Amino acid sequence: MTRTYHTDVAIIGGGPAGLAAALAARKAGAQHVTIVERNHELGGILQQCIHNGFGLHRFQEELTGPEYAYRFIPEVQQDPGIEVYLNTMVLNLSPQQEITAVHPRYGLIILKAKATILAMGCRERTRGALSIPGTRPAGVFTAGTAQRFVNIDAYMPGKRVVILGSGDIGLIMARRFTLEGAKVEAVVEIMPYPAGLARNIAQCLEDFDIPLYLSSTVTAIHGKDRVEGVTVSQVDDKWQPIPGTDRHIACDTLLLSVGLIPENELSQAARVPLDSRTSGAIVDENRETLVPGIFACGNVLHVHDLVDYVSEEAEIAGTAAAHYALQKTDIDPSDRKEDQVTVKPGENVRYVLPQRLTPGAQADLYLRVTQPMEAITLSLNGVTLTRKRQVRPSEMLKIRLKPEHWHDLGYQPGKPLAGELCVEAQIQLVRPQREKVGGARK
Repeated sequence: MTRTYHTDVAIIGGGPAGLAAALAARKAGAQHVTIVERNHELGGILQQCIHNGFGLHRFQEELTGPEYAYRFIPEVQQDPGIEVYLNTMVLNLSPQQEITAVHPRYGLIILKAKATILAMGCRERTRGALSIPGTRPAGVFTAGTAQRFVNIDAYMPGKRVVILGSGDIGLIMARRFTLEGAKVEAVVEIMPYPAGLARNIAQCLEDFDIPLYLSSTVTAIHGKDRVEGVTVSQVDDKWQPIPGTDRHIACDTLLLSVGLIPENELSQAARVPLDSRTSGAIVDENRETLVPGIFACGNVLHVHDLVDYVSEEAEIAGTAAAHYALQKTDIDPSDRKEDQVTVKPGENVRYVLPQRLTPGAQADLYLRVTQPMEAITLSLNGVTLTRKRQVRPSEMLKIRLKPEHWHDLGYQPGKPLAGELCVEAQIQLVRPQREKVGGARK
């Protein structure tokens, strides 16, 4: 028998985004908030991130992942207005915000919400997305899977490791494997600059004398039953292997740290339009998608480098979702969108979020640049927003849109603002420092 439940705000995902959104929704007046989480515990990916470095912005403390999560979990558990469904898999989300899920005790359940928050997080790219030639032996893992094996299951996947990709998870696992006694032979990055945070390059590679090969990639995997080694080649400007640059590295494990993809299958089921640049939903300053009443936050919206920003963004979504649920019968959803303007990335900007803004609204713009740059001026339709001495694609920028910016853009209260807004970065390019193309940077 199918059970049907009703709630003010439903949140899909109980990770850092879902936790912060739930608490914010309650503080904003939502009487009943429901979190649906497929795992057996709250906290999401933070539970396996036992390294420190979390919470520096939000709490001015250096916390581990579980410590950061438990700044929120007890408060969620003790709030009588927040109901949590663990071990519950969401099967479908309709545009009318009807959630179909499977619960281990209640079986098939239907959850009807006045507002819904998407907080499903992201997943790792696998070998199948890379098309690396070679056999399919044991010993090839995504970096996050290896992290769970080591930190949760106390299982060492290998002793001699090569890591493809210099994303933050891969860098952190290079250090973790080294501390556990394994030998990390190399970190291989196809771009001419590292993909992770500068602090992780220093603390995880340089401090342990682990070589980083830039403008290089793994072009073959060797071994029948178990990985025996990989071939690493330098690449040209079009990311194609350069003949004659091959080198063999003996190893028994290959970790893939080649990017994260927002988990938006449920978003697509609800007919939420996605941004091809972020692979997440198109949202406004309240993190409301183009489907009225459905909001998105955290890594399902765009991949963050700091969990502090995930919590901040989730609080925006949670507050807005609660307001929507409380005022739903009084406000025509179409009135919310008709005066908004589109925000798009321009020169040297990879993406900008939110993609839609209500003119005059106080909002923060989050963006990433396309390449390492210095002495940049970030502008919006020619209006200077800020200047930065140095930026990297791996570090998300946060820029406050102030009332004077709206004034300089020609906005007048009560009058629509015509056209699109375009964020650009006018810069002087910094060429990556390395010994040689494909050479080890130490």
